[in-house]
Amino acid sequence: MRQDYHHHYRRYYFPHHFVFLPLMGMLTSIGFFKAWQDPVYSLEWLLFGVLSFCILYLAIMLRQHYALGNQDRIVRLEFRLRYFELLGEPSTSAEQKLSFKQIAALRFADDREFIILLARALNENLSSKEITKSITNWQPDRMRL
Repeated sequence: MRQDYHHHYRRYYFPHHFVFLPLMGMLTSIGFFKAWQDPVYSLEWLLFGVLSFCILYLAIMLRQHYALGNQDRIVRLEFRLRYFELLGEPSTSAEQKLSFKQIAALRFADDREFIILLARALNENLSSKEITKSITNWQPDRMRL
């Protein structure tokens, strides 16, 4: 599959996205529906619905939090290594001037464009969107979380 600005590769983890999350969503819905429908046990069903929702919410937020935190660290390390390989010096000064979004956008550029867009980002303060739109030889990231 071709990857560029308009065709980002999305990745799904089947047990989490298509089994656990829908199941928890259904249990949450059932709990709230039964709480409204069954006046005798409405408090119990409401508690069930609230607990199911909390588990669903935590599952979504924790998974994303840890995965994105690790991915951000890897993107920064990748930037530092690539900068050093291409320019032969530490990236400290450039990294302090760039936002994380700018650094993340630069990873889609090939080595030649990386140097050009890096210079433009530092001199013209290009946004991450402007950086990604400027890339002509898109390097796909098929290992995204």
